[in-house]
Amino acid sequence: MRGPAAGTDRRGQSLVEFALVLPLFILLVAGLFDIGRAVYASSTISNAARTGARIAIVNQNVDTIRAAAAQEAVALGIPPSDIEVYFRNPNDPALPGNDCPEIVIGCVAVVQVRYQYLAALPIVSQLVGPITLSSTSALRIEDVEP
Repeated sequence: MRGPAAGTDRRGQSLVEFALVLPLFILLVAGLFDIGRAVYASSTISNAARTGARIAIVNQNVDTIRAAAAQEAVALGIPPSDIEVYFRNPNDPALPGNDCPEIVIGCVAVVQVRYQYLAALPIVSQLVGPITLSSTSALRIEDVEP
């Protein structure tokens, strides 16, 4: 013979299982949002580097290049100081830095954008810490400003 308490045992068990699984499920869903934010940040800095390189092939003013790249990544709040611009000799691409002594048509304009990504979840942020995302774009100079 079954009493009224027989059905409540199962409901109580389900409630306990749900209480154990719910935090893990919420952590998983929030982690997916953080991954989406990281992909967005990566795409944004890539676009910023390409935009800066497109400006650099026709206008070699470093401040203008940095401002254009920073404007492209305005959602991330990247300051122009985190954007590196230099001109490379096309004949020796292995050398980094300002090795193109005179900026002429054919030199390679290189724009590199860096961003420190920090996860929104405190648990993930403490485990992983800040992640440095970087994107570089290089294009040959097509026009030299007088």
